[in-house]
Amino acid sequence: MSHEQRELADLGADGGGSLGDPSAPSARSAGSAGSARSAGSAGSAGSAGSARSALELVVRESGRDVLATLIRRVGDIGLAEDAVQDAVVRALETWPRDGVPANPVAWMRLVARRRAVDLIRRDTARGPKEALAMDTRLSSADGPDGRDGGGPDVDGPDVLEDDLLRLIFTCCHPSLAPATQVALAMRTLCGLSTSEVAHALLVSEASTAKRLTRARQKIRDAHIPYRVPAAQELTARWDAVLTTVYLVFSAGYTASGGSDLVRQPLTQEAVRLGRLLVRLRPEDPGALGLLALMLLQDSRRTARTDDRGFAVLMASQDRALWDAGQITEALPLVHEGLRRTPYHPDRYVVQAAIAACHAVAATYDATDWRAIVSWYDVLLALDPSPVVALNRAAAVAGRDGPAAALALVDGIRGLGDYALWHATRGVLLRRLGHDSEAVEADRRAADLPLNDAQRSLLQP
Repeated sequence: MSHEQRELADLGADGGGSLGDPSAPSARSAGSAGSARSAGSAGSAGSAGSARSALELVVRESGRDVLATLIRRVGDIGLAEDAVQDAVVRALETWPRDGVPANPVAWMRLVARRRAVDLIRRDTARGPKEALAMDTRLSSADGPDGRDGGGPDVDGPDVLEDDLLRLIFTCCHPSLAPATQVALAMRTLCGLSTSEVAHALLVSEASTAKRLTRARQKIRDAHIPYRVPAAQELTARWDAVLTTVYLVFSAGYTASGGSDLVRQPLTQEAVRLGRLLVRLRPEDPGALGLLALMLLQDSRRTARTDDRGFAVLMASQDRALWDAGQITEALPLVHEGLRRTPYHPDRYVVQAAIAACHAVAATYDATDWRAIVSWYDVLLALDPSPVVALNRAAAVAGRDGPAAALALVDGIRGLGDYALWHATRGVLLRRLGHDSEAVEADRRAADLPLNDAQRSLLQP
């Protein structure tokens, strides 16, 4: 999704439980749900509230690390997800009563690991040798103190980063369909619930649940290795990994529904993954461009909504709120990406160049729309999709005015069910003084999926 599409977006988080929702039990822990709810009421309301807040912080900031490490140990995504979710339920039961452990993340790792041992022992489908081997490997990693999480944290930062990279490449294995790769990454890497993945990908929850189940089974039954590919395999997998990370970022940058415009945990996770990919292949233009693009887009996050949570268009944003540190980090990446692609442009580098044109403009009126439109011409040659054409039309509005842009928008086919196509028409029609037609365009946009912040800008 390009910068213009994000600007248009300014007009424009279950089945199986979610790491993002500490109250959602996994399928295997359904019997514990009642006790978890009753435990939440134990003790004072303040104690229960502080314990839940601590748990939400752990899940939000470290849940994916815990999951990635456990998947490395068990080699089974579904089992690891269930074990981590059961650990969350256990925390809901015990933390309000016993207090938050001194090391909550280590506590979660230990409890999830022990729960995985229990699940393996109960799984009659596993052969006795396989179960014994996994049981021994997991049990030997236990620390001595389950309640306090006092056992040694054997997985340092480098190991955790390797675990995340392994998980990215497992989700993006070429034997999985592209749509399945994205869904699995959103569910596993980002902790979205099945319903949230379905909403983000605009498909039904039932089909998403089936897709995820089949993907987990395929990874397990085909013994797809949980590792970063060797150099000779890396190139074939690379584009899928970049695409998946960016789709994760896009799902967070403009939420597909709900009250919030941005789902910050998703954008933060995508940027973190982008940095890991650059570290893995520091000379790859796609990785450089992707990281730069995400940093530049995310730099505007604070300015994109007002105090009420309503969306603020770029023309009205306070640029002093843009994150100068992210912009400073991104601009050299754009330069390096362009230097490495003088004759064969990379789509992420081109989009990053467009975002950089916005980032370096001191004011909205100082935006170099001619440069932006020219970059869109390059991008349209790389990706002649109707959405890119819509983004280019938005840039043409800045260069040539609303009438020229509206003619382009009306000539785009295939976006009748895309809310931002109608919303863009509404903005352009209103600028031209065609208020009744603008109202109808906004009404049609309002009938399609948008989040509440985007809807606040419509005038149906």
